[in-house]
Amino acid sequence: MPVNLHHRDFANLTDFSPTEIRFLLQLARDLKAAKYGRYEKPQLVGKNIALIFEKTSTRTRCAFEVAAHDQGAEVTYLGPHDSQIGHKESMKDTARVLSRFYDAIEFRGAGQELVDALVEFSDVPIYNGLTDEIHPTQFLADALTMLEHVDKPASQIAFCYIGDCRFNTADTLMIGGAQLGMDVRLCGPKALWPAQSVVDCAHSIAEQTGARIALTEDKAAAVKGVDFIHTDVWVSMG
Repeated sequence: MPVNLHHRDFANLTDFSPTEIRFLLQLARDLKAAKYGRYEKPQLVGKNIALIFEKTSTRTRCAFEVAAHDQGAEVTYLGPHDSQIGHKESMKDTARVLSRFYDAIEFRGAGQELVDALVEFSDVPIYNGLTDEIHPTQFLADALTMLEHVDKPASQIAFCYIGDCRFNTADTLMIGGAQLGMDVRLCGPKALWPAQSVVDCAHSIAEQTGARIALTEDKAAAVKGVDFIHTDVWVSMG
């Protein structure tokens, strides 16, 4: 079916339907092939994107900047000490002002409420480059990586996240995996499992997509037969 994502925000994985997520992954595949084949055609010439990084990053910043430049767009990077956000200016005011200058805004920071404020008060698309709650663009990269390395559809891929399951990496993999109908397993001490609201959201999505969601403390059972094992930094946000 035709998919039109023009002027859409990407503040959360649930902003897009499973069909739209699959469309984005196919688009990413096509753009990646075009880049490596040297036939990519810039579609964003004359566009400007603001990158607001309340939290520093290497991969996320580079990914956004290189992708924007490859497509012909210009970017302005605002690091933790490069703006008045949170000091003299509110996120509401920032959203209104920057949306007059830019064609899109990417934000990477702490609270999801900051991304939500950008969405509410901006007139241009907002992209979430990470919050404490969710990291939607990372899931797209992770999903594409998994699809590239096994010869099977997403619904037949099984993966396990092992470690501290309470924060954005595990939450993102669980919600995103549910949207693609995957076999998703989270393994860690029960005290470090995701919030029940996140688990309920994943199960609700799974009812529509056929995904399998499992939380366990049993390491051997968690990794048995999986195609991929994910983890995070050894010292988590908690």
